[in-house]
Amino acid sequence: MNNKDEKHTEEGEESPSHSQQIVSSDDEIDYSVKPEFYDSELDDKDELWVQKKRGGRTSDAILNCPACFTTLCLDCQRHEKNVTQYRAIFVVNCKIKSKQVADLGSKRKRGKKGRGSSEAEAGSVMVETFEHVCCSVCSTDVGVIDEEEVYHFFNVIPSES
Repeated sequence: MNNKDEKHTEEGEESPSHSQQIVSSDDEIDYSVKPEFYDSELDDKDELWVQKKRGGRTSDAILNCPACFTTLCLDCQRHEKNVTQYRAIFVVNCKIKSKQVADLGSKRKRGKKGRGSSEAEAGSVMVETFEHVCCSVCSTDVGVIDEEEVYHFFNVIPSES
């Protein structure tokens, strides 16, 4: 230390490292009081709730909204070819946009040519209509529902079930 530094210390001025003691937020926490929003058994309770809702069935994934992460489906099947698509019958936190109809293609109706059917009926094209489905929390489009009330999800985040 040089003479100039010694004079400042002798006159009562403190160096910056000794002027204030830094207090961590961890030092301010009273760990003897149980946190208000913490439950150490919550994961076990959630798992029991999901098992009860599924009724013993297994699922390929739990589906969540990609925007707000709200749970949309607890019981679904993954598409055989398109692994990012799922189908389900029972959903939660979904709403159907009934005014928006999606035409995602057509299916050719294959019928046998019988006595009462004409050739036109045997090869007629049947148009399948779908209604858009969105998250009921944030209104993000997550899939469609078909005429048989099967939900087809293609914009979701899957998690292990």
